Amino acid sequence: MLEPDPALYPALLERYSEPHRKYHTLQHLDECLAKLPEVRELASHPAEIEVALWFHDAVYSVLRHDNEEKSAEWACASIQKAGLPQEVGNRVHSLIMATRHRAVPTDLDAAILVDVDLSILGAPRARFEQYERQIREEYSYVPTFLFSKKRAQILQEFFDRPRIFTTPIFFERYERQARENLQASLKSALG
Repeated sequence: MLEPDPALYPALLERYSEPHRKYHTLQHLDECLAKLPEVRELASHPAEIEVALWFHDAVYSVLRHDNEEKSAEWACASIQKAGLPQEVGNRVHSLIMATRHRAVPTDLDAAILVDVDLSILGAPRARFEQYERQIREEYSYVPTFLFSKKRAQILQEFFDRPRIFTTPIFFERYERQARENLQASLKSALG
């Protein structure tokens, strides 16, 4: 049985605990890992989705534009170091890159990962409002008027999608709440 580097788990926990993070934290990772069982049975490579979840925000800074790429590279290096086949690393890399919010999932495993990552949009209203505050804290250096404008743009892009969630399970369970949350936030941001 192949084993990951024993230093990897503490290193990932340390990254998700960086002080500049307010949303992309262990809370987000925990919430994602808690949602995965809802759709795990649909996956072709469920263990790879779980690895991708652990790494998808491992590198995160609001000042970077290559967070996913750097996270995917770290995941691939870790997979290679563990002695797993290259195709596993390639699939995990693709999964992590699918979490870029303008990316469109190209297969069911990517759709599962993206739905899990975006599940916060369909959270109960109180948790969604906390998420919105956490995102604002991560971007606290941005002036309010500019943040509101850009945030409304991002939320509108999600709202304008024919479906926010790709998997039938997440669509059925979370789509309506996600649209209500986005609509309320858009009203607030544009208000």
